[in-house]
Amino acid sequence: MKKLALIVTILFTTTQIYAQKIGVVDTNYVLSKLPQYKEAENRLNTQVEQWRSDLQQLQAEYERKKEAFENEKVLLVGDQLKLREKEIVDLEASVRNTIGARFGTNGEVNQLRSNLTKPYQDQIWNAIKTVSTKNNLGIVLDKSNNISVIFLDKKYDYTDAVLALLGKNTPKVEETKGNNISSPNSKNERGGKTNLKSKVNALKKKVMSE
Repeated sequence: MKKLALIVTILFTTTQIYAQKIGVVDTNYVLSKLPQYKEAENRLNTQVEQWRSDLQQLQAEYERKKEAFENEKVLLVGDQLKLREKEIVDLEASVRNTIGARFGTNGEVNQLRSNLTKPYQDQIWNAIKTVSTKNNLGIVLDKSNNISVIFLDKKYDYTDAVLALLGKNTPKVEETKGNNISSPNSKNERGGKTNLKSKVNALKKKVMSE
């Protein structure tokens, strides 16, 4: 009797495993099709472009005043020399802090981008959960997360199903005032001197590529 119960349990478990299917969803594609998300992303990109322009101006001011100081240093003495040196050091620190505070790993750009996507990611997750239950999916993979899919039968791609569910059931999300893009007073502490010009150039390439 015990053997029979064990066999029944194994057969039932095996049946359940094989009954579950694997589905694939491209969440980046779904996000790109949400009008409210695209509008918010455009506002974010506009703000990032403004910050990039401000950084370029600050960098240009630093380079100009540093060059002038180097040319006039031999004529400066006492307090004049100290004041001009302090001005250059303060400008250098300002450029460095701006890079870290706005474009660093935990900077404003990444924080704002995370705040932008989270509400829509929650909506997509709920839609995926609904589609998974309806289609008896045991595993759902995200195509947008660098998953290498060599072959995928269209019937296992549930991206359109998730998008359709979002289109039917998700009301248009209004961007709240809490998402307005303002610059908080944040500081970035970094040790050692770096080549600011090359760092800013690298940052420009990174921002332009996003």
